[in-house]
Amino acid sequence: MSRQNIFLVGLMAVGKTTVGRVLAESLDMEFFDTDKEVEGRAGADIAWIFDMEGEQGFRDREQCVVDDLTHRQGVVLATGGGVVLRENNRKALASRGVVIHLDSPVERLVERTRKDRKRPLLQQGDPKAVLSRLKEERGPLYEEIADYRFITDRQSPRVLAGTIEKRLKQDGVV
Repeated sequence: MSRQNIFLVGLMAVGKTTVGRVLAESLDMEFFDTDKEVEGRAGADIAWIFDMEGEQGFRDREQCVVDDLTHRQGVVLATGGGVVLRENNRKALASRGVVIHLDSPVERLVERTRKDRKRPLLQQGDPKAVLSRLKEERGPLYEEIADYRFITDRQSPRVLAGTIEKRLKQDGVV
């Protein structure tokens, strides 16, 4: 029997990578992060890719990674915040696994990203305004493909991963 894939979506800094890593370990599944995969395959960090190729170039690379990783079996995949902008990505995620939307209040995301200089989209003005705009634009796309939604706010990653695992087991997903 093949294991169901678990895909985490949500805005930047919501905790997808940290929660995903804990969840994968707990479920004895392989963990991937699309941003890390893009960086590894490109041999450069995301900020450099944005600078040299623009957002379009980054999204092209991201789409290839999503297509590849969603075809695997039994993986937990933390996606980049903008992965849902492309319909092909939304279709791949929705049809090849269980999609979990991690959400958090904008104020909490501003706290988490306050000293982060590696997020290209937050270098373009007031972080709270940028995050609010991204949440408004992307929120409906996350909801469109999400099977589950969990609020991360101030829970520890381990507690949240445990809550997610319990719910997935209760529903017979894992």
